[in-house]
Amino acid sequence: MRLSVLAFAAGVLVLQMQPELPGTGAMGFLLIAAAACFVLASTRSAWPARVLILLSCAVLGFSWAGWRAAERLSDHLPSDWEVRDIQVVGVVAGLPQRFERGERFAFDVESVLTPEARVPRRIFLSWYHAWDDVGDVGAEENERAAVRALRPGERWRFTVRLKRPHGGANPNGFDYEAWLLERGIRATGTIRTRGETARLEDFVWHPGYVVERVRDGLRERFQAELPGAPYAGVLTALAMGDQRSIPAEQWQVFNRTGVTHLVSISGLHVTMVAALCAAMVSFLWRRSERLMLYLPAQKAAVVAGWLAALGFALLAGFEVPAQRTLYMLSVVALALWSSRNLGASRTLLLALLVVLVLDPWAVLATGFWLSFGAVAVLFFVGTSRVGDSVNERRWLSGARQWGATQWAVTIGSVPLLLFFFQQFSMVSPLANAVAIPVVSFIITPLALAFAVIPWPPLLHLDHWLLAQLMTLLESLAGWPVWEQAAPPLWASLLAMLGVSWLLLPRGFPARWLGLCLMAPALFIQPARPLPGTAWVDVLDVGQGLAVLVRTAGHSLLYDTGPLYGPESNAGQRVVVPFLRAFGIRRLDALVVSHRDKDHSGGLAAVQGQVPIDRVLSSLSDLAGEPCVAGQEWTWDGIHFEILHPDGHDYSGKAVKSNNLSCVLRIGNGRASALLTADIEVVDERALIARAGGALRSDVLVVPHHGGRGSSSLEFIATVMPGDAIFSVGYRNSFGHPRSDILERYASSRLWRTDYDGPIRVELESKAIVSAWRQVNPRYWHGR
Repeated sequence: MRLSVLAFAAGVLVLQMQPELPGTGAMGFLLIAAAACFVLASTRSAWPARVLILLSCAVLGFSWAGWRAAERLSDHLPSDWEVRDIQVVGVVAGLPQRFERGERFAFDVESVLTPEARVPRRIFLSWYHAWDDVGDVGAEENERAAVRALRPGERWRFTVRLKRPHGGANPNGFDYEAWLLERGIRATGTIRTRGETARLEDFVWHPGYVVERVRDGLRERFQAELPGAPYAGVLTALAMGDQRSIPAEQWQVFNRTGVTHLVSISGLHVTMVAALCAAMVSFLWRRSERLMLYLPAQKAAVVAGWLAALGFALLAGFEVPAQRTLYMLSVVALALWSSRNLGASRTLLLALLVVLVLDPWAVLATGFWLSFGAVAVLFFVGTSRVGDSVNERRWLSGARQWGATQWAVTIGSVPLLLFFFQQFSMVSPLANAVAIPVVSFIITPLALAFAVIPWPPLLHLDHWLLAQLMTLLESLAGWPVWEQAAPPLWASLLAMLGVSWLLLPRGFPARWLGLCLMAPALFIQPARPLPGTAWVDVLDVGQGLAVLVRTAGHSLLYDTGPLYGPESNAGQRVVVPFLRAFGIRRLDALVVSHRDKDHSGGLAAVQGQVPIDRVLSSLSDLAGEPCVAGQEWTWDGIHFEILHPDGHDYSGKAVKSNNLSCVLRIGNGRASALLTADIEVVDERALIARAGGALRSDVLVVPHHGGRGSSSLEFIATVMPGDAIFSVGYRNSFGHPRSDILERYASSRLWRTDYDGPIRVELESKAIVSAWRQVNPRYWHGR
């Protein structure tokens, strides 16, 4: 049974790694054939039959996941209806996420009013309006803003513009498209403020909408009771899973102390609530002889615990992590109800089977691996240890067990944390030893008690306790964090084996060998270019630019990507994680081409998290050197030269930010790349006059993202690029790159970050260009 479930899981995982889905007919045949082979082999006991059972289970997992994926992808937005006005009627399906001047929400489409338009059943919409102007304008505008306020369960008519699911595809980065696919969201878009917008009904009855309306009311209650309180967002997240109101600074504290799992409704919280409710019901149930005769206390506690887990998961919005935990607890509850001892491993694997049958995309989520990994570690160390004393005092035994559990979970999570996040908190055991019991048994129950009994002192006491805990966590956040380049798969698997060896029962000989097996994942250094060669990575940051240049021993970052919002930018979301994943802990140079936010939006995040030896820019208020034509240096056989702006350009009174863009040329005498930021035609002419034939480059990062006013025919003829790279956002509002600009580069190979993902340029004996989405395709990309 155990191996069969693992084989099914392996089949599901293999399907999710496919670049294309098999045909529907092929998947149907595989499903039927695998089921028939499984039934036939189950009647025999010889080893060939067992092997056939495992193969059948793997094929069943593969074909089941493929059939589910094909079904979900069939509900799609046709490409010819992207970014066109479509009028739809539907229901606000989820808790709206408020942001500056707007909100985002899931929307269930009931009907499409635009003739011939086709829209997926569930979409994700953004509505931009003047939220922050409310109170500073007249009564009429306040009334209009109030009318726009959304609540779950309302039926609306909107005019929308939609796009297919799309997100950044950087190595070791968050796959937004996979996240949308798992949640059944098949298009994203915005509401047209000039289109017809009307609320048609205040509430549409549906169990899911009822739950979301309750959650909305609870959020309002928390916000009204704690206006302006620093940790109100954390309490809201603990009670109902809404994490959007937690500031970025607090997330950083949680990340550095390794307690992020405690501020979201994770498996631990759902389990704790279920356990507390089960213990309470068991205690009270045993006090009644009549109830005991009607139903054993253990079974009553099982039912109560499962119902508590279900209610808490619903209150959390039934997000995927809570769903997985509920499925796991359901398996445990059924085993206890039937009075069957399935054993720890069977229970865990049955839960795994349920999760993958209901949600085959779970294997794409980091939380899936972390949650099942943590539970597996707990089961592994939960058995009695060789050499444990049976005569120890109860409190001492409990303390030892708690310490052993903390050690096991901490060391057991290291391989996965390095693989997914390339870091882990050195202070995590201490922080979790304090935070887990306080948050799980005091702070979260008090928040839930306020949700049920709206008595303000409960919430104020809870906030005070949380503030004391945050003071401790903030002091611990200054401790070091272990950062390591993303280990290869073989090193991660070896580290998992090392963890298993290290956590063997006390008394087992040579447990220290487990540390040796973990060493490659902890210390392995990523590959670097050979001397005389360079790697140039144009990152997928959306509508903006960020380029990392690596030589044998040096690293340079050219621009930091766009500013996405008040608390979100490409620096923290793309650039810094990319640097960490490839083991770059220090930048030898940072070039900020000019002031525009699509090029400098991530500057503060990069400066705050990565040491930088030298800064060149055209920003007068940025510490460092101004970039001036003629600056040049050589690293490891690679020549770098600033070609623009000229020193006199800074004295121009009416000069635009674009005209001061720092232009950088990189070459080794055999291959070269030219980075041009947002220069315009006048700057291109100045470059030609100043550099002439020296502009010739094999690879060109196209000026101004392919927008109007750049890429003159004269400039293209001078550079003569064999490859032209456009760093643009998918279906961006500027229309970049323009069709006429694309035609001008007809003699070059064209690359686009919106279609191809990050672009890698290897400057060797020639320029070798490759795209991440082409090298690592997945069946949901572009779908």
